[in-house]
Amino acid sequence: MQDSSENTSVAEPQKLSEADQARVDGFLARGVNATERRPFRPLLLIFLLMAVVAGFSLLSQGIARWSGVY
Repeated sequence: MQDSSENTSVAEPQKLSEADQARVDGFLARGVNATERRPFRPLLLIFLLMAVVAGFSLLSQGIARWSGVY
């Protein structure tokens, strides 16, 4: 049986004073922090890295064949 104190809908006490929270909110609303960004997609980064490494590998083998090393 769950205790009513475990309910997550109850607001937690504020940890900052009103003035400090206003300063934090102001900082987050300006400059680089105000820019909306797309979500980070690590799989796209991995596939891009694999494509770049494969491309450089093929390029290096092509240069080696062109120069007569192979």
